[in-house]
Amino acid sequence: MADANSITVAVGAFDDLLARGLRGLIEDDPLLELVAEGVASAELAMMLRARAPRVVILDAARLRSPAEVRSLTAAHPATHLLLIAERPSSVESAQLLAFGASACLSRSTQSRDVLNAIHLASRGMQLTPRTGHGLVPGSGLLTAREAEVLTGLQQRRSNAQIAAELHISIETVRTHARHIYRKLGVASRRELLAPATLSRELVG
Repeated sequence: MADANSITVAVGAFDDLLARGLRGLIEDDPLLELVAEGVASAELAMMLRARAPRVVILDAARLRSPAEVRSLTAAHPATHLLLIAERPSSVESAQLLAFGASACLSRSTQSRDVLNAIHLASRGMQLTPRTGHGLVPGSGLLTAREAEVLTGLQQRRSNAQIAAELHISIETVRTHARHIYRKLGVASRRELLAPATLSRELVG
């Protein structure tokens, strides 16, 4: 039985091999306590309310959309989301981090890096991908307003529509958009939306 200082961790639904690996990893660390596993998407909100784990590890492919990350972090600010995806690009990772995820790891991430991510996430640190290998602690990529504008961009709304919804000027939307493109490493809205792999994978 873990003590009161343990880092509580919940694990969403994964394929059997990865689920077993995550369970073993967590159980082998004396500082971590597994409080739930195999949590289906439909049961996630209920589990977060009931167990309030410090960290929850989710399969990015099982999320309905990137915006679900934002709603989960807003509703459960004390729980930090660690996402695992097949081969997330830097843009895909940045989008999920912008919505509040603590980290977005590849399925091929080494065990020690997964543990490192859990421990850093539990302290409220956000991990940004480093060019090359490994992870580095970082600060939030986007401001709250930029994240709101990003939502509109990803929903293919026009600048005028985004401005009306957020009660800001069109020029302010353009300014936020330029900052978003720079922070996410893309040159334009076309490049931001072009891959569309994140939305397809998360919805499909």
